Amino acid sequence: MAFISKDSIFNPDVIPANVIGIASDFNYHDSGIHQHGKAQLLYAPSGCMTVLTDGRQSLLPPTMAAWIPAGSPHRIIVRNVAAYRSIYFDAAKFQNSPEQIMILHVNPLLKELIERISFWPWEMPWTSQKNIISVFWDEFNSVSRESLTLIEPLDQRIKPHVAHWNLGKSKPPLLKEFAREINVTEKTIGRIFIKETGMSYQDWRQQWRLHKSIELLAEGRNVGETANDLEFSSNSAFIEFFKKYLRETPSKYRTAENFPSF
Repeated sequence: MAFISKDSIFNPDVIPANVIGIASDFNYHDSGIHQHGKAQLLYAPSGCMTVLTDGRQSLLPPTMAAWIPAGSPHRIIVRNVAAYRSIYFDAAKFQNSPEQIMILHVNPLLKELIERISFWPWEMPWTSQKNIISVFWDEFNSVSRESLTLIEPLDQRIKPHVAHWNLGKSKPPLLKEFAREINVTEKTIGRIFIKETGMSYQDWRQQWRLHKSIELLAEGRNVGETANDLEFSSNSAFIEFFKKYLRETPSKYRTAENFPSF
C-alpha cells in the first residue's frame, strides 16, 4: 500500500523497510508538531504546503521539496487542495544523508523519481529498490538548494498575531496600525523584528505577502483575486511586487509546470 486516505493513521517508524513512500490528497491538513525516527522528504506535485520548523516557516510550492532529518520536530499545514508525497528513509541505512533541514529545487527528473518511490509497495525488497534509490540520491545531491523561508518572531507580544495571520484569519497590517493594535511604539516593533528575524517589520510584511501570494496562486486563484485578497492597490502593483522578488510575473510563475491542475 502506498496511497493512503487523509484520515488514515500512519507511523513510518513501525514499518521495517529502508525506504517507505506514501501518497495522499489533502483539502486541509494540520499535522501538529511531531517528529520521526526516519528522515523524510516532503513534496507536493500540486497545491502548496507549509512546513514549520524551529521558528521558521517554509513554503513548498510544486517546484520545491523539504528534507527533514530524523528526529527533527516539524509541523505540516495544507490549507487547501494539495497532492501529498512523502518518502521516509531509515537513518541507520542512509547515514550519509543530510543532517540539516533544507529546501531544494525539484526538477522534472527528481519529480518523477519522487512519484515512483511514493507509490511503490512497502513490501518491495531492497534489491528491487536500490537502483532507483541510487539515481534518486544522485539527483537529490545535484539540484540547487532554494528557500521560501520566513523566520517568525518569538516575542510574546507579536507571536500570537503571527499565528493568527498564518491561519488566514487576518493579514499583517501596516506598521502604524500594528503598533496601535498591540499598544507599543513603532520603534519597539522595529527593534523586535530586526533582532529576531534580521528584517524590518515592513520588509518582513512584504515577505509574508509574497509567501501568501504563492500559496494563493497554487490554490488556483488568478492574479486579480490574489491581488485583491492581499489588498494591493491594483493588479499591476501586485505584478510589479511579485516580479521584484521572483524575477517573473505571477502569471508566468503559475504555469502548468509549476502549478498543475488538481
